[in-house]
Amino acid sequence: MTEENKVPASSNTKDITFEDAMEKLEKIVKQLEENEVPLEEAIDLFQEGITLSKLCHQRLEKVEEKMDQIIEKDGGMKPFNIQEDDMA
Repeated sequence: MTEENKVPASSNTKDITFEDAMEKLEKIVKQLEENEVPLEEAIDLFQEGITLSKLCHQRLEKVEEKMDQIIEKDGGMKPFNIQEDDMA
């Protein structure tokens, strides 16, 4: 694997933007799918990927809540919930 494809370890993932976190997560997934990293590095990448995934999920939930509040306030509509079980 070339050095330019490697994902640098981040010291504080909470300070990065949603877009940067998604980009970094995509790079991690690509690295892991290529199976060209040593086991220990793969474990570290996996852990960082989990952290980034949780961060992105939390940020999306906050945006969804904010959108629900805006719609309810401005449009008088009530928010609807999509059940994850129904998505399968």
